[in-house]
Amino acid sequence: MQSQNRLFDDLARVFGGAAGVASDVRAEAEGRLRAHLEKMLAGMDLVTREEYEVVEAMAAKARAEQENLAERVSALEARLAELEKPAAASKGRKKATTGTASGKSSSAASGASASRSRSKTGTKKDTS
Repeated sequence: MQSQNRLFDDLARVFGGAAGVASDVRAEAEGRLRAHLEKMLAGMDLVTREEYEVVEAMAAKARAEQENLAERVSALEARLAELEKPAAASKGRKKATTGTASGKSSSAASGASASRSRSKTGTKKDTS
């Protein structure tokens, strides 16, 4: 019986030592892995959580301002369209009632002015 207790005591010591060694190996592996990951992360251009949240808040504010400005632009465009409607209607009536001074149609007047401009910039006359 004494020999069995001694055998169990020896086995317990061996396993206890192995557990201690395994624990040390695990701690060393974790330390090396942590150092390797920190080195990799240091090489990357990462931001902190605080910096990210600040930029996110700035983007949200800019988006809200852009939406506000878009609404203002559409309101101003609607006002401009309302103001241009009466002006366009009155211009259309004026064009219909006015003519050229000589009584020619506008296409005939433009044809005459085009022929005059061609004669001013026309080709040289042959004097021989």
